[in-house]
Amino acid sequence: MQYIIMKYLITAGVVVLVSEFAKRSDKLGGLVAALPMVTVLTLIWLYVEQQPTSKIANHAYYTFWYVLPTLPMFLLFPYLLPKIGFVFTLISCVIFTMLMFFLFALVVKQFGVNLL
Repeated sequence: MQYIIMKYLITAGVVVLVSEFAKRSDKLGGLVAALPMVTVLTLIWLYVEQQPTSKIANHAYYTFWYVLPTLPMFLLFPYLLPKIGFVFTLISCVIFTMLMFFLFALVVKQFGVNLL
């Protein structure tokens, strides 16, 4: 039980750290948020929990493919925010990202990458 609590505290600490950096500096917050800290932590937890190397490798592989269709959202968000406000921008970006992911999955399937 202590292990799970420690795991949650460390992982949550990373999210809090990123938000604290973002409050102090837009550029530094963006840089730290762009680092694949959650993925690295996940890879570490999978390794510590003695998951097979194939599972760890697959996690990294699929993370790469799942990140790509999310990137346009980071350009759409600052464009929409002053026009429609935070809540509608967030909802719009979530819907847009889901659409981008679906379309991206259809495209990469043609090249043998099955994401759905």
